Amino acid sequence: MDPARIQFLEAALAANPDDRFARYALAMELSQSTASEGAWKHFEYLLKHHPDYAATYLQAGVYLARRGQSEEARAVLKEGLDVTRNQGEAHAQHELQEALDELDENMK
Repeated sequence: MDPARIQFLEAALAANPDDRFARYALAMELSQSTASEGAWKHFEYLLKHHPDYAATYLQAGVYLARRGQSEEARAVLKEGLDVTRNQGEAHAQHELQEALDELDENMK
């Protein structure tokens, strides 16, 4: 986690709250920090306001899985599979399916 990067991204969002790249980057920074609980509000915003932003699904699912929220992670990953299937994003589908398979394996 880079505090200067977080500060920069927060300033970018203050200037443009709907900037999906800045919000995604901030969620990623926060998810890897000791203050990781702050990441979810940004992932959640992206899932609600930018449901076509495919990268969010994988990272939000991984984030939830790391926090022990397996069922929620599973739902996000499955939703991401639907989104990427509709977009024809084979690579993203593959990554999401791998994450889902790993989550299912860990839930056994």
